[in-house]
Amino acid sequence: MSRPAKIENIRLGVDPGLRTTGYAVLDVSTGRARLLEAGVVRSRAETLPERVKDIYEGIVEVVAAFKPDAMALEQLYSLYERPETAILMGHARGAIMLAAAQTGIPVVSYAATKIKKTMTGNGRAPKAQMQRAVQLELRLPRLPEPPDVADAIAVAFCHFTEARLTQRSSVANPICALLAEPPKRPTSPIWPQIDVR
Repeated sequence: MSRPAKIENIRLGVDPGLRTTGYAVLDVSTGRARLLEAGVVRSRAETLPERVKDIYEGIVEVVAAFKPDAMALEQLYSLYERPETAILMGHARGAIMLAAAQTGIPVVSYAATKIKKTMTGNGRAPKAQMQRAVQLELRLPRLPEPPDVADAIAVAFCHFTEARLTQRSSVANPICALLAEPPKRPTSPIWPQIDVR
């Protein structure tokens, strides 16, 4: 008998930034996403090493407070005209991933278009539409502000949705199991066993 998959109850979504990093903590233990906390880690430091340190320490605090089962990040992308942006954002992502790795939290990444499509049905949704979709989906009394917070909530919600879909598809379905197995053929001169290789 196989063990059931571990159910992850606390999801941490992070929207990386060098000045402002959004984070959101969702409780999904009931099968529905409920926002526990959302906010930003701000760095007012002038140098890149100090900013990376501020981001790392802020995410470590969130991880220590909520002990998430999984962390989700938005994947990096860069326009050809500005590759330095992706390089700089890589520093922020590295600090965030280190905070997760030190406590054994698995990290997954989703493309911005995937996150937007999950929340709105449109992979190119503008920030205002994302904020409204997050508010409606999580039944928040007001729009999540700043947009970094809405993005972090959306990342966590995207992971919740993807994990739920994966879990549903991996649940043993007797009919699917029967269809997946080749039929057992009787051994007889009428129906000989043929080994096809």
